[in-house]
Amino acid sequence: MTNFPIHSIETAPGASRPALEALNAAFGFIPNIAGAMATSPVLIGSLTDLFGRVHGGSFNEAEIQILLLTNAVTNNAEWAVAFHSYLAIAQGVGVEAVTSIRDGALPKDARYAALSKLTLRLSRSAVVSAS
Repeated sequence: MTNFPIHSIETAPGASRPALEALNAAFGFIPNIAGAMATSPVLIGSLTDLFGRVHGGSFNEAEIQILLLTNAVTNNAEWAVAFHSYLAIAQGVGVEAVTSIRDGALPKDARYAALSKLTLRLSRSAVVSAS
């Protein structure tokens, strides 16, 4: 297995630094996965472009984390489940809602439940169509 260096803003290739700076500004730190992705300016740029699109819509940050957490759970992405659980709680999503999603259930909050249910349906239909 190939090990990729985990870059900081200082060690990243010059073309990757703006992306890491943007992520650092958004999260207050640079996630290790982003530091590793920074080896490729194109790859880290794609991540920050996706980040901008996800966060550029009409959902508030708590709602975005409900969507991203549900997607992470659906895809069994352990790192993303942990990361989006942390971010959801930091954005004011209750621990009980986060736990419900992590357990494969819908949150009690009607809006969060609707968002999570929609994400589940979209994720599952994408998997079926790709098969």
